[in-house]
Amino acid sequence: MPTFQFEATDPQGQEIRDVIEAQTQDEAQATIRSMGYFVTKISAQKVNQKKVSRSGKRKSFAIGGASSKSLVTFTRQLSILQDAGLPVLRSLKILEDQSRPGALKNALIDVCDEIESGSSLSEALGKSPRVFDRLYVNMIKAGEAGGSLEVILRRLAEFKERTRSLKNKVIGAMIYPIAVITITVGIVTFIMLYIIPEFDKMFKEFELELPAPTQLLIDISARMSKLWFLLPLIPITLILFVMLICKFRAGRMGFHLYLLKVPLIGKLLQKANLARTTRTLGTLISSGVPILEGLTITRETSGNAMYEKMYSLVTDSIREGETIARPMKKHCIPKFHPVAAFFFALSLAILPLGVLFVNTEFLVFVLYASGMLSVLALLYYILVYKKPVVEDLVVNMVDVGEETGELDVMLYKVADYYDEEVRTLTDGLMKLIEPIMVVMLGFIVGFIVISLFWPLIGLINGLQGGGGEKK
Repeated sequence: MPTFQFEATDPQGQEIRDVIEAQTQDEAQATIRSMGYFVTKISAQKVNQKKVSRSGKRKSFAIGGASSKSLVTFTRQLSILQDAGLPVLRSLKILEDQSRPGALKNALIDVCDEIESGSSLSEALGKSPRVFDRLYVNMIKAGEAGGSLEVILRRLAEFKERTRSLKNKVIGAMIYPIAVITITVGIVTFIMLYIIPEFDKMFKEFELELPAPTQLLIDISARMSKLWFLLPLIPITLILFVMLICKFRAGRMGFHLYLLKVPLIGKLLQKANLARTTRTLGTLISSGVPILEGLTITRETSGNAMYEKMYSLVTDSIREGETIARPMKKHCIPKFHPVAAFFFALSLAILPLGVLFVNTEFLVFVLYASGMLSVLALLYYILVYKKPVVEDLVVNMVDVGEETGELDVMLYKVADYYDEEVRTLTDGLMKLIEPIMVVMLGFIVGFIVISLFWPLIGLINGLQGGGGEKK
């Protein structure tokens, strides 16, 4: 008999995690409810998958889940086949045959086997959680119950397409500056390690008295030649440190609050998260998923600890008879978090440490500067940490939607609004980043060129003057 892992809450609100045996997931949920528990999460217990399915089809080796692009294409094609009146199993086999080897094809083989064994489509999809998440499964389940599977599939495809488009827009805005910075660091590192030492040898041969900028450039080159391994080690260490901090619940909350409060980037993340979560909740509600289940799924797909906590508290308030708008407005205001304050202080405190890379004699100055910048960062965090992560527009639209009975429509309007806001903000950031990058590159190149050619000009003038005296 299949075994299901579940998370639930008892009447006192205590969280319970256990396993239960049942023929189907619906039967397991019914049994858990009969015990007086409220199910928040349930999934089939993982078992070792065989390379060959019961139908005899061999699976290919695949790591991870299916790509969002392939899942969108599959959902759109399945909705078209269902709209044409084909049976579900026939439609799935057609799509499985034309799918490329990978996680999606493997999952479709399993889904076809499960349906042939008597499972419903939602139950079969739920047994491949790496490809079909809870949102996907619950929407299919609602479509089956309402007899409108093709409509739900079309709505799900549109939701996936919009989510993917928004994600690509945000990622695309980050690619340009990251690529420019990476290339710039690579070129400057090459110049420092291989070009500057050759100029240094030439200057020493002519016994030139070097100006301050040239001497600074040579000192930086000498330090980089000795400590070159720190260039990749420092960012890798910082990334691993953040990953370690985020392993803990308090650390993850603090880091996510830090990201939400960073100027410009924080606004972009807030708007992108609101667009995604409101569209998720609106899609679930319009598909017939119960509001509590919809909020639970929205919480799990938010990807930010602050929004997860807010939706969890909203869910608890609804169980007590509240609406969505009032607890959302109450719980969207963050509290002071020491981990977020630490990240703000650290992000500015590390800036002066680069001076030690050139000359360790400035240790006292660096410590003083780091301390002052840390205080400024903490003051900024104290000023902004109470700002809500959900704007009044969202709360008011949700309130109107609940009063008029058109909550899903209002959530769609909010999602469309924030989608456009994200596009506008990313375009603005790109227009702002480009001139900043040009100025930075111009400053770096100008400093290197001037520092190298300054003593050379003095050398040329000296040789011309010496030659004239001899004549």
